[in-house]
Amino acid sequence: MDEASTFRQLGCKKLTEHHQNNFESLKKIANLLRRRILITSSEAKIPHLGSCLSCIDLLIYLYWYELKVDPNNPNGKERDRFVLSKGHGAPALFQALAERGFFSLDLLNEFGKAGSVFHEHPPKPGYIPGVEAATGSLGHGLPMALGMAIAHRSFNLPARSYALLSDGECNEGSIWEAAMLAAAQRVYTLTAIIDFNKWQATGRSKEIMALEPLADKWRAFGWHAQEINGHNFAEISSALINARKEIDRPSVIVAHTIKGKGVTFIEDDNNWHYRTPNGEELSAALAELEVD
Repeated sequence: MDEASTFRQLGCKKLTEHHQNNFESLKKIANLLRRRILITSSEAKIPHLGSCLSCIDLLIYLYWYELKVDPNNPNGKERDRFVLSKGHGAPALFQALAERGFFSLDLLNEFGKAGSVFHEHPPKPGYIPGVEAATGSLGHGLPMALGMAIAHRSFNLPARSYALLSDGECNEGSIWEAAMLAAAQRVYTLTAIIDFNKWQATGRSKEIMALEPLADKWRAFGWHAQEINGHNFAEISSALINARKEIDRPSVIVAHTIKGKGVTFIEDDNNWHYRTPNGEELSAALAELEVD
């Protein structure tokens, strides 16, 4: 039995059932989900591995602490909405949803196979519990999350909306149109989080578009903006708490991250935007992400 198969059989335990809710347990969950992402990327030959590894800490904090969602009632009327605007991070989202109990982890054995709903980007709502929007065409997720937040307000629903963006996605004009509208309408229940890993498909973000100073640009558009280490759960927590305190404007969290976080030979190497690990590379990567 190869290492990947052994891990599936013996290592995919539900850490949430064995650890108290604290940041140390979140780190263990992060390691576990990074391992699963590596395995599924290798088996399915589906790329965007670096982008998934950079955002997993943000997803874990959102789904374990922040979002008001119920895996047993994923369509609850008063649930918070989360939109993965950077749709190429779908493998990370699927792992987080499975670990939180939205669906059986066994279903991810179909990841990347013909006819499966689990693939490179999220499908439209209704196919996978917990998925609120089909994304992949960058620049669409924030406008959709804004529309959801405005709908919540129209129906007096006590819910918040969140969108996770990539830094390269901030090249899109639709992002800034949504930013202007959200500020004009004072949609304070909307929080955007930017997975700022400094890369996009073809190069360094700053060399392709003049993104910096990114937080100041959002402030100029009327948003409450914070900058954090996107791999530090304490900073993620503090930023989201601050965002919830805003009652007159939307919030954005610029989360500085490392593409490929967790595996030294993948970190900050943009070749892994389109590469998947071979057997030797998978073994080396898993060795760096041991789970107790």
